[in-house]
Amino acid sequence: MKKERERMVKQHVLYSAAFLLGLLLLLALYIIYLQGFGADRLAHHPLNQRNAQAEAEIQRGSLLDAKGRALAQSTAPAQRSYPMGAAMAPVTGYIGERIGSAGMEAHANQDLLGRTEALTRLGPIAQLFQADRGNDVKLTVNADVQQAAYDAFAGRRGAAVVLDAETGAVLAMVSCPSYDPAAVEMDWDRLRQQEAGPLLNRAVYGMYPPGSTIKPLIADIALAQGATDETEVFDCTGALDVGGGQTIRESHGEVHGRVRLAEAIEESCNVTFGTLALRLGGKKLSDGFERFGFSREITGDFTGTAAHLPEFTKLGQGDLAQVGIGQSSLLVSPMEMALLASAFANHGTVMQPYLIDSVITPGGVTVREGQPKKWFDATTPERAALIERYMEQVVQKGTGTAARVSGIRVAGKTGTAENSQGRDHAWFIGSADVDGRRIAFAIIVENSGGGGIAAAPIARKIILSME
Repeated sequence: MKKERERMVKQHVLYSAAFLLGLLLLLALYIIYLQGFGADRLAHHPLNQRNAQAEAEIQRGSLLDAKGRALAQSTAPAQRSYPMGAAMAPVTGYIGERIGSAGMEAHANQDLLGRTEALTRLGPIAQLFQADRGNDVKLTVNADVQQAAYDAFAGRRGAAVVLDAETGAVLAMVSCPSYDPAAVEMDWDRLRQQEAGPLLNRAVYGMYPPGSTIKPLIADIALAQGATDETEVFDCTGALDVGGGQTIRESHGEVHGRVRLAEAIEESCNVTFGTLALRLGGKKLSDGFERFGFSREITGDFTGTAAHLPEFTKLGQGDLAQVGIGQSSLLVSPMEMALLASAFANHGTVMQPYLIDSVITPGGVTVREGQPKKWFDATTPERAALIERYMEQVVQKGTGTAARVSGIRVAGKTGTAENSQGRDHAWFIGSADVDGRRIAFAIIVENSGGGGIAAAPIARKIILSME
């Protein structure tokens, strides 16, 4: 009997030990999971008070423009100042305890705090290695260009994007109306309720019909597919019958007469580009828009939504022709249109847009630099050069003469986009050789009518600010 009790006790001890060992194994597996798979989620969770407490003890680094001028800086613990205010808000964004962060304040948060991903995962131990001041983040934007573009809107709604076409560096990114980043937390409820949408970064999230600024793209697709050539003559009578009782007409009742592709872009002939879209059909149009990256979301130093593209192969004749002149259900952002312009300016190649030039420690050591990166080839160098020549004529003697700058090569395309909610939107996209670099740009002025009148003069002011 005694031996039986001893056997049972040993068996219970063994079971208990096995149970405790199992619990320890489960705990070890859970710790491994947290460290290996859940670390990023927990480290960046908004309810992680350890992060908030640690960040409050660090003097946040500055955001600088391309010439080292402060765009955002810490003036006291947990206080940020923004010297350019609303003009630079689409770039800097904001940061607040109640509202979180946006723009480069959000994207470059770890750099501005002087933290790395590895350091973030160390938990309380990280405080032993954490510096008192974060790193400075130097951006690619030029404060002079940004301010000139912002001022040129003169209170009108819209957006402007300026890129270095050869590198993808963002030189300016303007959205109007805007907000004061230093006061955004205090004004949050009012700003959110404003119909004008000052918190929306129209440069990357605004979606608009492109109007006639899409015609250089249609020309490229048509040339690539053999739907036309440089010598074909189109007969513009002022209207194009697309069947089903639908007609595409020229703006202001114009009649362009007999025009080749060059003159059709120069004069923004709807009949020519409606005709080309009908010849191409849905599949070839879809392939062309895909080739120019309109289905790609922009990622990297900032995010941007992809264009809203119609189901090309399901469009009727009327809608196909409307796509050819930048209407139908086609919607694009100013950033996408700046990238389109950059494709023609940069020999057919589109570079990945980026905003961070370098990250610099408090001791002045550069720990990381932004590198130009090829994104994709949109067209051939030959077609890019040809279409850019056509766009130069738009500025020299066509609809975009308001963008001309003496002594500087400027190419462009105007656009007037129909708007079901009110007056037409004014567009201008293009490129210029200025200050030793080739820039590409896109400008939209909401509810302002013709692109040659409202948007092209803004391009001229941007170019002049770079001289």
